[in-house]
Amino acid sequence: MNHKEIARQAVELVKPSIESLFERTNRKALHIVIMDPRIKPWESDFTDAILYQESILSAEPWEHPFDDFARNKAEQAWRNAQANIVLQTQHPSSLRDGDLPFYGSFVYGHVVVACSGVEQWFDMLISGWIALAFEQLMVHERQSA
Repeated sequence: MNHKEIARQAVELVKPSIESLFERTNRKALHIVIMDPRIKPWESDFTDAILYQESILSAEPWEHPFDDFARNKAEQAWRNAQANIVLQTQHPSSLRDGDLPFYGSFVYGHVVVACSGVEQWFDMLISGWIALAFEQLMVHERQSA
């Protein structure tokens, strides 16, 4: 199984938890970005390193471009190899012009996931669920091969 399919499966695996979390979030929509853990910032441009993206939409149109916001958070985390909450709270000198001033990414090993659409702490939680699911599904695939 390929990395993109594993990424899609990781999102599907955690969707029930996301939908349950929507009962307490400010909106019921978000965009998810998963970076390819095999590609490093010095090897590729950001757009080419995106492995998988998916939007979970409510019936209402988005009030903000959450897909762009999620990509911005993912790029911050990918280029620094750490969740962007670290940049936002501990190392703001590393922020660049155009960086979104909200956190919501998660880095697990080399797996970078970012979400945007709900409160930033819940974006980060969902990103963490997906990052862990992706890596552990990959472990399972390798063990099964």
